[in-house]
Amino acid sequence: MAARSTWKGYLKVSLVTVPVRVFPATNATGVVRFNQLHAECQTRIRQKKWCEECDREVDKSEIVKGYEFDKGRYVVVDDEDIAKAKPESTRIINLLRFADVDSIDPIYVERPYYLAPDGKVAAGAFAVLREALQGKAGIGKLALLGREYLVAVQPRDRGLMMLTLRAASEVRRMSAIDELEDLPETVNDAEVQLARQVIGTFAGELDLSEFTDEYQAELRRIIDAKVAGEEVVETEADSPAKVVNLMEALRKSLDQVSASKKKPVKAPAKRAAKATARRSSRAAASDGAVAAAAAPARKRRRA
Repeated sequence: MAARSTWKGYLKVSLVTVPVRVFPATNATGVVRFNQLHAECQTRIRQKKWCEECDREVDKSEIVKGYEFDKGRYVVVDDEDIAKAKPESTRIINLLRFADVDSIDPIYVERPYYLAPDGKVAAGAFAVLREALQGKAGIGKLALLGREYLVAVQPRDRGLMMLTLRAASEVRRMSAIDELEDLPETVNDAEVQLARQVIGTFAGELDLSEFTDEYQAELRRIIDAKVAGEEVVETEADSPAKVVNLMEALRKSLDQVSASKKKPVKAPAKRAAKATARRSSRAAASDGAVAAAAAPARKRRRA
């Protein structure tokens, strides 16, 4: 199924403007979702819009947006009022700053999107901007889903990726976490070296597709069992052991990894074939001896 764009407008760099479309880069179709049911009859619960003043349910057509400017006092803002709020970012992603891709702190990244040219005419200019941005990220603004975001645009494969960024005021400083005050000023160098060895044994090319959502899989297992009328068996969860001696735990980790990587030595093909032949000949000889010993006994029984 073809992806659907959620926004279309223009990507602008100085005097260069390219028509683009924005597409969500992620989806949550595989996530298990639950509905609220009435426990007595298992009927789905519906949320009603209720007016306390009129003491009745209100239809959707009767509902308007209101902003509380004072305690209990509201000003009504309708769709026409909202439509009048048209900053440049509602139709143009204007890239005003450029920086190295690695300079963007991951803590500011909120959600990824893809950018693609809007029409064949825009494809050429789009491709030029993509190549010119290699290793760089352009910073601009975009009004999306009812608010204006700071965004970073950077190359990815044949297109561009756009990241919506959190505002600096939305990011809490790590210094606000009191528990970090208990960390020691110095650490044991030998423990650090051993910890690096343990980490190094797990180093390799990163492929996130290797990691599956085990929690979702367990939920589906339980749901399937209940649908089939079967008993739900709880999976036993092992509690991690408390680390009393860090050095000992690190050494055991290395030993465990080393043991798992050892493979049994296989005999060469010719040697294995000879061994098989010897076993077969011995078995044949043994079967012959048993048959010879049994023959007189059969004859005696006939006599």
